[in-house]
Amino acid sequence: MRTVRDYQFLNPDDRGASAAIGNFDGVHLGHRAVIELARKAGEEIGAPLGVLTFEPHPREYFAPSSTPFRLMNPEARAHRLERMGVARLYELNFNAALAGLSPAEFAGQVLDEGLGLRHVVVGEDFRFGKGRAGDVELLGTLGAELGFGVTVAEILEGSVGRVSSTAIRQALTDGKPRDAAAMLGHWHRVEGEVIGGEQRGRQLGYPTANMSMEGLHLPRLGVYAVLVDVLDGPHAGNYHGVASLGVRPMFGENSPNLETFLFDFSGDLYGAHLSVALVDYLRPEEKFDGLDALIEQMDADSARARDILVTL
Repeated sequence: MRTVRDYQFLNPDDRGASAAIGNFDGVHLGHRAVIELARKAGEEIGAPLGVLTFEPHPREYFAPSSTPFRLMNPEARAHRLERMGVARLYELNFNAALAGLSPAEFAGQVLDEGLGLRHVVVGEDFRFGKGRAGDVELLGTLGAELGFGVTVAEILEGSVGRVSSTAIRQALTDGKPRDAAAMLGHWHRVEGEVIGGEQRGRQLGYPTANMSMEGLHLPRLGVYAVLVDVLDGPHAGNYHGVASLGVRPMFGENSPNLETFLFDFSGDLYGAHLSVALVDYLRPEEKFDGLDALIEQMDADSARARDILVTL
């Protein structure tokens, strides 16, 4: 997969895709349906599969001080899209110039002249252009004038209701990662680099890989059974584990992070990139009377997580 971040200066080989357009936060089942329509259209016209999205997320651009809401960071989204067979990721810089384009200018300057798209697929609630003035009907009209095809995908209804990033966030907030997974079509994952911690887990017999949650929506704080992919380095592979998402109330006030203990693992993970999948919510964060009580609970959490994960 090749990533393109500027629509004005493209390698000719990166033009002419059949592209799904959207933010694709979470790459859930609804997003995947849109991407599959783009794939099918591309196969019919001999065009590579593309995805057109934006960084920063427009919501972050217009409301930079809002509560973090993203389900995945750009790297995690790119990894997911690449696994789906996307050949061109158009991850355009969302700035004042792009935000100020009218619907006609966006279609003409970005989709047609810039990216040379041959077909685009959008959800039925897609809006575009300055002030979100453009809708799918206008996009179809502009596509016919400019020479690219347009397909509109219906909103997907899943087993737990309408599939949307908002509904997935709510499921995670409620501590229901399996409901989130039913809408995502995959486990909800936190991806990022292992950062240095205070090594309290090592002192307790539970060394953990610490990851920042900065910029991401916070699922319900507490302890989870998790699946862990170490994506690089000498310990690359797949593991089971238990993770604590929270502020560590035993040790004062702290910023939320994810601390993951990998079962049957020995090694140094500092600087490695991990993908941690939340499988089941085990319990909320607690403040214990002492370290012995904390260790006893961690033993129980680990045993319960092992029992859950061995059935997957």
